[in-house]
Amino acid sequence: MARILLVDDDPSLLEVLGMAVGDAGHTVLTAVDGVAGLEAVGRESPDLVISDVNMPRLDGLALCRKLRAAGNPVPLVLLTSRDSEIDEALGLELGADDYVAKPFSTRVLLARIEALLRRETMRRGAAASTALLRAGELTLDAERLEASYRGTLLTLTLTEFRLLEALARRPGIVLSRERLLELVRGDDSVVVERIIDAYVRRLRRKIEAIEPGYDGIETVIGAGYRLRAGSA
Repeated sequence: MARILLVDDDPSLLEVLGMAVGDAGHTVLTAVDGVAGLEAVGRESPDLVISDVNMPRLDGLALCRKLRAAGNPVPLVLLTSRDSEIDEALGLELGADDYVAKPFSTRVLLARIEALLRRETMRRGAAASTALLRAGELTLDAERLEASYRGTLLTLTLTEFRLLEALARRPGIVLSRERLLELVRGDDSVVVERIIDAYVRRLRRKIEAIEPGYDGIETVIGAGYRLRAGSA
C-alpha cells in the first residue's frame, strides 16, 4: 500500500480518482491546487504524486519545478488536458516521471501508478544485495537513490536515476531508446521513444553543471546512447 497525493482543482475528478486509487488499496491524500499540493508533499511525504497541469495559484508544471528545485525526487505523474505534446515535453524537462493525457481511463492511470511503484520496489530489492555502483567519476547508490559526479551530489528524479543506472551498468554498450525505456520504466505502456532524448538532455545538463563540456553520455546516431567506456 502506498500513500498517493492527488492534486486537482476539479472536485468531481478528484473524487473519482480518489475512489479508484483507494479501491486499488492505496492511501489517498488530496489537495485542491498546486499551493496546497506543495504544502501536502512537505507535510505528508507521499510515495507518489498525481497532479493536474492546469490549476489556479500554482499549476502542475510549476509544482513540478518547485519540487525538483528543492531536491525532492518523489515520483510525479502529470495529467494534461491541453496540448499534450507541449505539456509532455515541458513536464519531462522539468522532471516529471510520467504523464497521462485527458481524457483517460482510470485503468490506464492505475497501470502507470503501479509501474512507478513497482520500479521503486525493484530498486529497493536490488539495493539490498548491490554495493555502490561506480563508473568513472560517477557513483550511484541504489539504496538511497542518490548519484554523484566527482563527489558532487546530482539532484535526480527516479526516472533520471534509473536511466543513468542503466547506462552506468553497461559502459561502452549502445542501448537503443526502446531498450532504455524498458529498463527505465519497467512496464509495457506505449510511450514515444523520443522521451528518452528529453531525459538524456536533463542528465547531461546536470552533469555539465559540474564539468562543463561533459561528453560521457554519447549519442550513437541511428542506434541510441551509451556511457563512454573511458567514463567507466
